[in-house]
Amino acid sequence: MTSISIRSNIQTEIREFLKLAIPLASAQVAQATTGFVDAVMMGWLGQEVLAAGGLATMIFMAMMMTGIGIISGVSPLVAEAYGAKQNRRVGQITRQGLWIALLLAIPGMMIIANLDGLMHQFGQAENIVTLADTYLNVMAWGLFPAIAFAVLRGCIVSLSEARPVMFIVVTATGFNIIGNYVLAFGKLGFPEMGIAGLAVASICAHWIMFLSLLGYMVWHKALRQYSLFKTLHRLEPKTMQQLLWVGGPIGITTLLEYGLFTTLTFFMGALGTPVLAAHQIVLQTLTVIYMVPLAMSYAATVRVGQWFGQRDWQQVRQAAFVSIGLAVMFLIVAAIALFTHSRQIIGLYLNLNDPANANVLNIGVSLMTVAAFGQVLDGVQRTANGVLQGLQDTRIPMLLGTFSYWGVGLTTSYFLGFHTDLAGTGIWLGSYIGIATAAIAFIWRFRGILSKKESRHPINGLTFKE
Repeated sequence: MTSISIRSNIQTEIREFLKLAIPLASAQVAQATTGFVDAVMMGWLGQEVLAAGGLATMIFMAMMMTGIGIISGVSPLVAEAYGAKQNRRVGQITRQGLWIALLLAIPGMMIIANLDGLMHQFGQAENIVTLADTYLNVMAWGLFPAIAFAVLRGCIVSLSEARPVMFIVVTATGFNIIGNYVLAFGKLGFPEMGIAGLAVASICAHWIMFLSLLGYMVWHKALRQYSLFKTLHRLEPKTMQQLLWVGGPIGITTLLEYGLFTTLTFFMGALGTPVLAAHQIVLQTLTVIYMVPLAMSYAATVRVGQWFGQRDWQQVRQAAFVSIGLAVMFLIVAAIALFTHSRQIIGLYLNLNDPANANVLNIGVSLMTVAAFGQVLDGVQRTANGVLQGLQDTRIPMLLGTFSYWGVGLTTSYFLGFHTDLAGTGIWLGSYIGIATAAIAFIWRFRGILSKKESRHPINGLTFKE
């Protein structure tokens, strides 16, 4: 293959990748902006509400993202079926994904609404637990639509239809932001609900997104060939088993990753309310930025999965490195912005002229400096994991993630946070050491598995069973 044709293939892959990644990133950033606005408004309600709301948000996100991880098998399986032109299978996977979403949401709601005892055991202050519990009792009702929306999103994006997701999420985000202000502060004749009002606005936005995307997929003519919701009432154990076989390890990996940051949040809370408030500011800021590499990982799963359906290993390799390379480029730019504008960013949440916030500001600047460059590593591991998901390789990455996040990250964070003078900064440093370990492990796994497949099945288009 000539250098011109290679360059042309790379340019084509970049273009196709960005056609998926840009709408997805727009949707993810818009959705994360809601959490950002939530955090800002929590800050307006006071340090205690900011600390408690951030803790509660992290708990809900951990549960929600675990559920989304478990149904993440929808995306690579639909992408493979799309690449192999198996239209009937696309509908089967989507329907059973919705059933799994429902079966996950019911116990998940019960867990979310009964975590006050656990928060007490982790040393959180009584007023923080009360406020966090108020938020979680309401947010529990948003778990099903959040997971079900992810099922539909995984399907439609794998069919190379990403724009509707962007429009729906952006619209729902606008509603959520307005609802936050109206309900939290009692505007337009509504009662002042405080932190509970933020939760009510958020669950309404989740339902709007789910029902809007469902309506689009039901009525859009081009999607009718897949019979997406035909015989929706019917359970298909074999298809559900395949989804859980691929998605179950993703869910466990997601739980471990979010569980790490939830545990670190508890660690920060044990160091005091100012440390926890600073942690929430930095974490919420990073969450908005993280949505871009997260969207890139979704696009990587789709592109790799589509080429996997065609058994084209050269294109699989190219799609993988395009996605990781673009993620790194974006995150380096973001790191520079965070490093040079940390005080201004913290000023969005708190009044920097108030002496009562001086301690939070100083801690926040230190954490932001560590996070600015550490999140580059986070983007690499996230995108590399998305590549592996496109190859439907999820069980070994689950083990690698367990070792990296908990064996390395958590233990290092605990040591640096509680046995050195680094305190909260040490907790963040330790987490990024674990994330760096995961990034290296996932890239090593991808190179190994692709080399094995190329040696076993060198001819594109060869059908096989592993």
